[in-house]
Amino acid sequence: MTSILLITPADVMLQTAQCAKALRLEQNITQQELADKAGIAVGTVKRFEKTGEVQFNHLLRIALVLGRLDDFKTLFAAADVPASLYDFKTEKVRQRARKK
Repeated sequence: MTSILLITPADVMLQTAQCAKALRLEQNITQQELADKAGIAVGTVKRFEKTGEVQFNHLLRIALVLGRLDDFKTLFAAADVPASLYDFKTEKVRQRARKK
């Protein structure tokens, strides 16, 4: 029997914060140093590491200081390989959303 593992946005936030904190400690950077280098308040860093909550632009600044900004390039990248050959077709790239 297979079990389905559901992950929530809150889980991702906390996991991201834990990884960022571990990376910060691995690089021997204090919360204050990270805040200063990222140009954000130290309270923002503390809240992020505790709850995972942070503004996206602050997260990008933190990632830049920790040397992980390039990781965001692939966040919403299109899959390179189709699931099957039946799914493989060339489509026009959408330029805008349809009006509702």
